[in-house]
Amino acid sequence: MQERSSVGELAERLRSELNRYSPGEKLPSSRTLVERFRVSPVTVSRALGQLAAEGLVVTRPGAGAFRAQPRAESPAAGDTAWQEVALSADASAEVVPRSVDASGVLISLAAPPAGVVEFNGGYLHPSLQPERAMGAALSRAGRRPGVWARPPVEGVAELREWFARGIGGAITAADVLITAGGQSALTTALRALAPPGAPVLVESPTYPGMLAIARAAGLRPVPVPVDADGVKPALLADAFRASGARVFVCQPLFQNPTGAVLAPGRRQEVLRIARAAGAFVIEDDFVRRLAHEDSGTLPPPLAAQDPDGVVVHVCSLTKATSPSFRVGALAARGPVLERLRAIHVVDTFFVPRPLQEAALELVGSPAWPRHLRAVAAELKQRRDTMTGALGLTLPGLALPHIPSGGYHLWVRLPDGTDESAVVAGALLAGVALTPGRPYFSAEPPAAHLRLSFAAVAGAGEIAEGVRRLRTVCDELLLLRNGS
Repeated sequence: MQERSSVGELAERLRSELNRYSPGEKLPSSRTLVERFRVSPVTVSRALGQLAAEGLVVTRPGAGAFRAQPRAESPAAGDTAWQEVALSADASAEVVPRSVDASGVLISLAAPPAGVVEFNGGYLHPSLQPERAMGAALSRAGRRPGVWARPPVEGVAELREWFARGIGGAITAADVLITAGGQSALTTALRALAPPGAPVLVESPTYPGMLAIARAAGLRPVPVPVDADGVKPALLADAFRASGARVFVCQPLFQNPTGAVLAPGRRQEVLRIARAAGAFVIEDDFVRRLAHEDSGTLPPPLAAQDPDGVVVHVCSLTKATSPSFRVGALAARGPVLERLRAIHVVDTFFVPRPLQEAALELVGSPAWPRHLRAVAAELKQRRDTMTGALGLTLPGLALPHIPSGGYHLWVRLPDGTDESAVVAGALLAGVALTPGRPYFSAEPPAAHLRLSFAAVAGAGEIAEGVRRLRTVCDELLLLRNGS
């Protein structure tokens, strides 16, 4: 983190001094900059690279860095109003108009301003990511013979075998496709299994990114409520009968956002109901590798208990590593696999081989189990810190379930609370929150927040974020009471 900060600071200093030099004039040497700013040669190189990427300097190997020539003025922008007609013309002919809305996803992808506590993050904080192990894996992968050759479209055989072993049951390497992360796998699965205009059953609440995929494909999400034990089988059966859907998307383990685990008595019931409806279950097993230290033995994936090919399984390495380590898997048995493969190939060709080889190097190294153990312990500690702070500072927030895996808590706001006002007020107070509304495909039963404890620096930042949230809640309560 210190190195990253130094790079940005040095780049800003150099940027502010560029006017001292004429276009084409040479800047001080790297050695001079190292001595002047007392930073490492790597920091100087990266800072100059940042300015080069911005078009402010030009670097010439062996010669140094030079101030770039001024950019030519951009031509005047034309009139793009015609696009409004063109983009809306096809919607009238669609049974379910496609809606490309990334707002629910962007909430967890947006980087908040400096000083803002990031309770909205969807990935591990850099201090929790195995950066050194990933770097070493990428370096080793780069020396593998044939690493830059075209990989099999299904993925490197050894990596497919590794994923198949992790899923278990009757799944083999031949049943696995390597994808560019879980989002890509979900997109492929929904496109393969449901035609435009079709209903698709989803948990309620559920992951906004999946809802966005479904709506962008012209599908109609139909909600099925969940409780602390996962989706309710009786309501699932009713939804299949009423909608005629042939796809159900679920997260049986540490569901997003509730954190629920599908109860043992419901697992086979869900598979039986889907099989009777002639439907597929898309199992999004997104955080199996983020179980907490006190989680106990995890239930196997639904795919491992499915002899009839009902389950299409999705998993990924991204959540347990880095948002940029986009390697995942899509597993299915039977004729559906060929359809999944065809759509996967058309959309992406294949996942870059160097990244697949780096994944193999990472998961095969001694650093991998050490990393998972360290993350399990740290996430438990952060979860306990956040639940303790909420219980002490904000007892009015309902926390119906404390998960033993994943990276967030799902809290219900008091009845009558304006969810958007809380989120907006919190940001002004220096804490970024994820509103609950995007997690519902229909009207939500109440106002909610999803609070992430993985994207912050540590326990101290969690405590500070909850303190700021308490201030906002107190102010809104006073306003609501008219005080």
